[in-house]
Amino acid sequence: MLSGKKLSRCRKARGLSTADLAERIERSGLSSRQARAAIGNWEQDRLTPAPTRADIDTLAQVLQVPRQDLVVWSASHRYAPIAPRKARLIAQLIRGRTVQDALDLLKFANKRSAVMVDKVLRSAIANADEQEADVERLYVSDARVDEGGVRLNTRRWRPKDRGRAVSWTRLASHIHVSVDMD
Repeated sequence: MLSGKKLSRCRKARGLSTADLAERIERSGLSSRQARAAIGNWEQDRLTPAPTRADIDTLAQVLQVPRQDLVVWSASHRYAPIAPRKARLIAQLIRGRTVQDALDLLKFANKRSAVMVDKVLRSAIANADEQEADVERLYVSDARVDEGGVRLNTRRWRPKDRGRAVSWTRLASHIHVSVDMD
């Protein structure tokens, strides 16, 4: 996935404006105005239109940097069967650490969500390894947990005093982990 911060940093280091970069990148079906808008969106991490692999390769070639200097690798587990509040404790624990430190922490963390975050982290590492990134230099650039709503078929009722009942729900969460090279 294209990283907007890295793209902006590389563009400014080369002394190019957004319009200059858009002129050098010719993508089929985009006018020069649309190309400028796409570059602006990509630098702000709004991936519309979604950059293709060819777009990232062209950006790297124009900016004269390796492809790995423009991308960040990520993985996610959507609708994980755990409350976001519980999973955020583990996500905060690994954020900003090297991959090996994060894996060691997750191995010995005594939380149920550590297993789920570990699987997502290993998936992000595998994505980076598949695209020939140096796995030894990876670190966890972003680890966040979003709310996934109420899990399906988990609404229950608890009896209360004087014949009342209170609903009891179980929550789901979306776990997102991104790794980057330092």
